[in-house]
Parts: sequence; structure tokens; C-alpha cells
Amino acid sequence: MLDKKKIKEKLEKERDVLLEELRDMGKLNPETDEWEATPEEQNSPQSDHNDMADRFEDFEARSSMMKTLEPRLNNILTALKRLNRDSFGKCEVCKNDIEMTRLEANPAATTCKKHLELGARD
Repeated sequence: MLDKKKIKEKLEKERDVLLEELRDMGKLNPETDEWEATPEEQNSPQSDHNDMADRFEDFEARSSMMKTLEPRLNNILTALKRLNRDSFGKCEVCKNDIEMTRLEANPAATTCKKHLELGARD
């Protein structure tokens, strides 16, 4: 049986971790409602080309990581909104129950294992 309380706790925990990671790397733009990477703080007032290159490389890494974390956060937030609906835990493709092992591994899953490839946002 689907333990929605346990799933909610797991989703909320992952949401909190993702938000913390995103805040460490950037900020939420209130105009676009999207996360944007911010450069690492500069330690010294003067920097040479190596320092600038390191900061640029770090900024690129932050941007790349945010492109992975933000969609996952959105999936978690969507799952939390859907949690109390009767359709939660049902495959969006075939409408059958999503396997418990799949929901335990990914409580934001929207498809069963059979239709996993169709649920690209999982």
C-alpha cells in the first residue's frame, strides 16, 4: 500500500537538500523564477589570468550543475502538489500503479517501469 506520509517526508527532505545546493551555487531570479549561477566570491582584490580562468571554470561548473538540479527540484515540487490526488502513484501513460520499488527510489516518478523512457521528466 502507498504510504503517502513517508513519500511526502522523502520528497520534502530532497526538496530541502536541493534548495540548499542551489542556494550555495546561485540565486533565484524573481523575474524569471529560474535559478541562476553566481560566481564564487573573489578572495583578493587583484586577480591574475589564472584566477580569472579558475573563477570562469567554477562558474561554468555551477551553471552546469544548476541545469541538473533545477529540473529535479521542479519535479519534486510538482510531486508534492500531486501527492493528495487520487492519481498520485499512477502511471501517466497506462494509469496502472507505479511499482513501490520505483516510488521508493524516486517518489517523484510519474510512470511505471514499463513506461520509464516515456516519462523523461522523472
